[in-house]
Parts: sequence; structure tokens; C-alpha cells
Amino acid sequence: MKQKKIKIIWPNNNETFVSEGDDWFSSAEKAGFEIPTGCLTGSCGACEIDVNGATVRACISDIKSNKKCLFKVSLTTDPFWEI
Repeated sequence: MKQKKIKIIWPNNNETFVSEGDDWFSSAEKAGFEIPTGCLTGSCGACEIDVNGATVRACISDIKSNKKCLFKVSLTTDPFWEI
């Protein structure tokens, strides 16, 4: 069965198409966007991104399909760390 392509709009306004199960980091790199990293085990939260409003830790998550097949990605903000 052919996989459905998922459109992602990145914070740098580049748009790419990916498949379910693709890696967030390599997909972002192809779009010319770098997701910050830290521990790469899901503990620190440095790689958190917001995908359609839901927070995802990119280091421990693959891209999962939704019914719309359109994701808008932004960097997660933490009000406790903002100046």
C-alpha cells in the first residue's frame, strides 16, 4: 500500500512532504531547518517542537499521520525560560 504524503510547514516557512514514520531531525534538515538538541534521550526537552499545537519531543518521536495530512511546526516556548 502506498504511503500518504504529509505536508509540513516549518518555522522558516519552507514546506516539505514526508511519510509517516520519517524522522523529525532529518525531515527538518531537508527543509533547511535545525531542531535544537540536547540529551537525545527525551529527558531534557531541548528538542521540543509544537506540531499543530501539540508538543512533541523530536528525539523520541517519529512523524505520525493525522487525518488532515498537514502539519504546522513551531519551536516550543517555555514561559519559565523566557526573559
